[in-house]
Amino acid sequence: HALVIILISISLGGGLKGIIIGVAITHWPSLTRIIRAEVMQIKNSEYVKLSKNFGKSNVHIATKHILPHIIPQLLVGVVLIFPHAILHEASITFLGFGLQPHEPAIGIILSEAMKYLSSGRWWLAFFPGISLVLVSLMVDNIGKQISKLINPKLAHK
Repeated sequence: HALVIILISISLGGGLKGIIIGVAITHWPSLTRIIRAEVMQIKNSEYVKLSKNFGKSNVHIATKHILPHIIPQLLVGVVLIFPHAILHEASITFLGFGLQPHEPAIGIILSEAMKYLSSGRWWLAFFPGISLVLVSLMVDNIGKQISKLINPKLAHK
């Protein structure tokens, strides 16, 4: 993902717009595969077949049967992909292909702190790095808790 994000960011002129579009383009296929598999499973279910046999339109089936099952999956998927996207943004910015140095970002803070590691100021890189890991773990945990709320079968695991 990182190389493709770098290429997209450079081709779009870098900055915030390049990073957002690069991360969005590289992260949507995994979520799309999950949503497509869920839609295919719902379309082959008995209640959708019965609804078709009763003469309901495809729009009715999509809005009443498929969409209510897809929204929770989409919400959980977006929340679970978010830490991955945060880490990619930070790494691309750390390498110098992302946000500009005057913009606030953990990747910029970490790249600036690298100058001071040789002089023994390790805490300048340690605390931003720990905060990046903690934010990623926190968002991942929120996604798992939302998944448990949406799917009660996972609550006991």
